[in-house]
Amino acid sequence: MSASAQGGVEQTGPIARLGFTQGMVVQELGWDEDTDDSLREAIENSIDSDMVDGDYGNVVDAVVLWWRADDGDLVDGLVDALTDLVGGGMIWLFTPKVGRPGEVEPADITEAAPIAGLALTTTAAVGADWMGTRLVAPKTPA
Repeated sequence: MSASAQGGVEQTGPIARLGFTQGMVVQELGWDEDTDDSLREAIENSIDSDMVDGDYGNVVDAVVLWWRADDGDLVDGLVDALTDLVGGGMIWLFTPKVGRPGEVEPADITEAAPIAGLALTTTAAVGADWMGTRLVAPKTPA
C-alpha cells in the first residue's frame, strides 16, 4: 500500500486486482468467524470506508459474498446478492480453496452464475484459504 495523490490509500499486490476503488459502496454478505480479516481490511482500505451489511437498503457498487458448500443453494445466494447491486456492478464470490473445509466446486460456480443472470469474468487466489470469483451483473438500459 502507498499514499495516493488524492490522499487515500493506493492498493498494491493481490488486492489491487480486485478492482475496489476509493468511494465505492461495497456490501458484505456471508461474513462468519472463518472469513479472512486481512482481506476484509484491505478491501475497506481500498474503498476508504467500512463495508455495509445486508440491511443497508440502498444501491451498492459491489458485493463481497463469502460462500461455503454448506451455506445452501448458490444460485439463491447469488440472486440475493443482486438485490442492492447497481446494474453493471460486480460480485466477488469468496469460497474456501480446494481442500479447505466448506470448499465449493468450481463447476458449481460455473453452473450457478448464468442461472442467476451473472457472467463469470475472473478467478484469483485472494488469501491463504480463499479463492475469489468475479461475477458481473448485466447493465440495465438507461
